[in-house]
Amino acid sequence: MSSSNTYNETAANTQPESAGLAMLAKGVAIPAHPLALTSSGRLDERRQRALSRYYLAAGSGGLAVAVHTTQFEIHDPETGLYRPVLELAMNESKQHKHPVAMVGGVCGQTTQAIREASVLHDLGYDAGLLSLAGLEKLSQDELLDHCRVIGQIIPLIGFYLQPSVGGRALSYAFWREFAEIPSVCAIKIAPFNRYQTLDVVRAVAEAGRDDIALYTGNDDNIVIDLLSTYRFEVNGKQVERRIIGGLLGHWSVWTHSAVQIFDRCRAVADSGEPIPRDLLCLANEVTDANAAFFDAANRFKGCIMGLHEVLWRQGLLAEKRCLDSSESLGPGQLEEIERVYKSYPHLCDDQFVKAHRDAWLNA
Repeated sequence: MSSSNTYNETAANTQPESAGLAMLAKGVAIPAHPLALTSSGRLDERRQRALSRYYLAAGSGGLAVAVHTTQFEIHDPETGLYRPVLELAMNESKQHKHPVAMVGGVCGQTTQAIREASVLHDLGYDAGLLSLAGLEKLSQDELLDHCRVIGQIIPLIGFYLQPSVGGRALSYAFWREFAEIPSVCAIKIAPFNRYQTLDVVRAVAEAGRDDIALYTGNDDNIVIDLLSTYRFEVNGKQVERRIIGGLLGHWSVWTHSAVQIFDRCRAVADSGEPIPRDLLCLANEVTDANAAFFDAANRFKGCIMGLHEVLWRQGLLAEKRCLDSSESLGPGQLEEIERVYKSYPHLCDDQFVKAHRDAWLNA
């Protein structure tokens, strides 16, 4: 791509290893950060900060900001929200007592992606989650060229986004070449598809990149992804890889309970002991709750508003409002959210939020 050659001469070097990158490599629970708006559609800074405080107090090991759950519309320059929202989350992370992996979303054509990656670099973000949505006209080779350019500015997290919400199918060959980009530090696997998930894990294994952390974004299969071992034959040897973290929109709600589930899954997977049967049951309960929050019955039409509904009920959001006024709950989604609230009280963290909400809002 012509823009890459021009930019290479002046591109900033990849950030040095940071405490946040070390957390990312370790494998942590990272919620995708929603956007808090006022009744007039302006950024509600007080509640935006409160959300960050909630996630960090709940035990999250990082924050993912300006990603799909934050609403892709904040990337439109006319909103003026991209940098302010990133700054708010970064400022909160600096107040936290433990290192936090700070991930910022990057999207758009190469010129826009360069600009956004540079903002992340300037603000001190650890890595950029690179969305390839909206780049359908590019071949896979052109997409890889695009990724290499952005990887010169900030460490990259690959993002396999499901087609239902704007992603595209990407081949094993794409991910095999992507894994050879030196600045790739992680991949969020979120195609909601077992075959495509295997493509990514196998590509990383066969590339020999032990330093690429694998994160689940498969909100329909969170617990099983975290418990599973993948085994491949590479150059005559058996190689095992695991998904060691999660970067999930689902974890933007009921986060305190989600972190506890994540910690238990990691402990079981690390032990090598048989998986307890109750964890397999829990996996289905989490998926059922996600189907309600993400509006799976309506092809994810209400996937953002469903999360807002939960945060509004908890008093963390004052308004259930999106930048796109057409965003709404899907038909029957409210009833489904009511159902999973009643069915899975052990997954809900309303009491945790109630105990701390005023402090988060007024700090």
